[in-house]
Amino acid sequence: MVEAAARIRLVALDVDGVLTDGGIILGATAAGERVELKRFEITDGLGINLLQQAGIEVAIVTGRSSAAVQLRAEELSIRECHQGASPAKLPVLEGVAERLGIGLEEVAFMGDDLADLPVLRRVGFAAAPRDAVPEVRAEADWVARRRGGEGAVRELAELLLRARGAWAGAVEAYVGRDVE
Repeated sequence: MVEAAARIRLVALDVDGVLTDGGIILGATAAGERVELKRFEITDGLGINLLQQAGIEVAIVTGRSSAAVQLRAEELSIRECHQGASPAKLPVLEGVAERLGIGLEEVAFMGDDLADLPVLRRVGFAAAPRDAVPEVRAEADWVARRRGGEGAVRELAELLLRARGAWAGAVEAYVGRDVE
């Protein structure tokens, strides 16, 4: 597992149930405009930032479309944000990897539900949050201790950076940036 984790050059993430707890808050403005809210875990954002600082690309590949996801991707400087991909996430991820010159064996993907199975079966490192459905956990190379939307992505980031011996340096670089 450590060898596979150390080879990762691209981390792709599902959203609902991975970057969020899977809940969706729907509402409308007084003018009737639809509003969709999602809660994102702040520590996952830091994990994504640490991956990016270490030279690992991060992508979002999700089956639903949401302005909240686009805002979060922009906030985290994630250039590869692909929404509305369900149930065909694998061709989308293959396209991203090809554009970036990365083989699927160098891709980690974290998913939580049945639509993620085709991707998890093809990537070099399949990951799942603790509360993923049993079928996904069975396919995963690694299952986080934390649930989706509660730090599972941060856990994955730490695992991947530790596998390549870059965790301590990433932490020191982050702390150094913070205190300067």
